[in-house]
Amino acid sequence: MKTQALKRFRSKLANDEPVFGLWVTLESATITEMAVALGLDWVVIDAEHGHLDWKDINEHIRAGLRSDTVVLVRLAERSTSLTKRALDIGADGIVIPWMETADELREAIRDAHYPPEGRRGIGGERATVWGQCLAEHTAEANENVLVVPLIESVAAVPNVAEMCQVDGADVFFFGPADFSATAGFRGQWEGPGVAEQILNAKDTIIAAGKNCGLLSTSIENLHERLEQGFRMPGLGADTGLLCRSLHQSLQAVDRDLKPATSLDPKDGRNVRLTRPAPEDVR
Repeated sequence: MKTQALKRFRSKLANDEPVFGLWVTLESATITEMAVALGLDWVVIDAEHGHLDWKDINEHIRAGLRSDTVVLVRLAERSTSLTKRALDIGADGIVIPWMETADELREAIRDAHYPPEGRRGIGGERATVWGQCLAEHTAEANENVLVVPLIESVAAVPNVAEMCQVDGADVFFFGPADFSATAGFRGQWEGPGVAEQILNAKDTIIAAGKNCGLLSTSIENLHERLEQGFRMPGLGADTGLLCRSLHQSLQAVDRDLKPATSLDPKDGRNVRLTRPAPEDVR
């Protein structure tokens, strides 16, 4: 855990300064190394979707050590064992998917805190400098660990105000695509009415003195989200940003294609685009 990076992160938010970050889904730790070199405030290593294993996660965390970039791990689910493992190998915090109630959030926070406040076990891994700094780490970990709940279902909306009253959660993050799916608009980033629901929940969070974030889908959308009051905007996912850049270059030489959706090349057909490709919003 990088205590100074976490304090810097929270200090920026307290001063109403945005903290910009990157969603990491690819194996290469060079991606996190680039984020650090470019001075990003945070990265989230996605261990819920995709194929990152713990060796990959460990390498991304290692790339973010001794920097001002907060490194978070998005777990596959709320889990005491997964939380302990991510924090033990040096993550500065965790992102918990599908948080819908205050009780669920309390359990996630307990997972990330040492007793007596929580149930995190004390391990002799990187976080404690392989057991050499047990006293030092355990004395500061509970106060500084970052637990970020993901709001990604309509069922969470009525409970957002109560969730904001739970101690130990400073920042909430939204997942518009899953939110849309639970509203009956599967496959859309923000289906009918979803944008308004997210903005209303965002206002509730801000009114409670907390902050919130989500992934932006373009440069224009990034500015829009900042104007709306989101202070933890993601610039995008690594794959999305790469695809976005490739589309822009291909458009410049009239070679842009919308890829086929099927993984079977016999069924898929690439379609030549005559207009700019939609932004990748993963």
